[in-house]
Amino acid sequence: MSKFFSAKYAALTPYVPGEQPKDAQYIKLNTNESPFAPPASVVAAAKQEAGKLHLYSDPESALLTKKAAEVWGVKDTQILMTNGSDEALNFAFMAFCDQTHPIVFPDITYGFYPVFAELNGIPYEKIPLKEDFSVDYHDYVGISKNIVIANPNAPTGLALPLWQIEEIVKSNPDNVVIIDEAYVDFGGESCVPLIEKYDNLLITQTFSKSRSLAGARLGLAIGNETLIADLNTVKYSTNPYNVNRMTAAAGYAALCEAQWFESNCAAIQENRAYTAAALKKMGFTVLDSKTNFLFAKSDKIGGRALYEKLKAKGVLVRQFNAPRIADFVRITIGTKEQMDALIERTAEVLEEEK
Repeated sequence: MSKFFSAKYAALTPYVPGEQPKDAQYIKLNTNESPFAPPASVVAAAKQEAGKLHLYSDPESALLTKKAAEVWGVKDTQILMTNGSDEALNFAFMAFCDQTHPIVFPDITYGFYPVFAELNGIPYEKIPLKEDFSVDYHDYVGISKNIVIANPNAPTGLALPLWQIEEIVKSNPDNVVIIDEAYVDFGGESCVPLIEKYDNLLITQTFSKSRSLAGARLGLAIGNETLIADLNTVKYSTNPYNVNRMTAAAGYAALCEAQWFESNCAAIQENRAYTAAALKKMGFTVLDSKTNFLFAKSDKIGGRALYEKLKAKGVLVRQFNAPRIADFVRITIGTKEQMDALIERTAEVLEEEK
């Protein structure tokens, strides 16, 4: 770091995104992107806005917000469009957490939570997952602290039922509970209906996974009108034009493609079940995912070695170095053809290990 770098960030450990390699062509199953390109209508909508790039985008994303409110069944004032759900999460950390309002989250979860906390000088606590890698909702009931939980969780893929989320929310009425639903469209249960009952519930979602717009960077927050107003205060104090006009147009068009969305989500779930069965047949332990990825390990090879050998065979998965999960790999669910290639090359690796 330079001598000018602020001391308040000197100990900051940044988030490490998944590989985006340029050295070769890979079957890319490492960053939980959709294997399906957006439909032609979405591409056309973005192109139409490209001729207006000399003009700022609408800071309210009014048309997109109205359409999103319709799709999620909420009011326009209960939703905020953001530059990816990461921005929504960071806004929430900034708006609701400080030295006297710390935040709590699982010890194995989305890696950006501790980064956001440290970036904003927020005290935080990690609560260990249970032995089976599930979140024990009892650990969060009545703790009187701000909470963020990815549901379904990443990288485990496991999900809490709605009633357990509600127990957490209603037992912490004086604190904000953030539920990160980035993967909810692949079999999880959304808690959006609960925002009418609880003014302390904030939900974040993304267009990156189920709506094939990872490269567009579009997310949203849903919650009580006062929470959304707070997030808007932060937004207008940092980046008022946070959603560019091409992304807003693409997002609107994607929300108009309900059948395409539902079909893709169904295909991912079908390919997930197919891949999980094949891995289990090879002796893998595979967690019960409700996401567009699988978290799996083999007793025949370590996680790092499996990652490296699959990469050498042209298949990218993701491996984490945290001791408790180092033997697992996270495998994004792709097309049937991509999953067949993964299965075939995994079998080759296991055979070579004998």
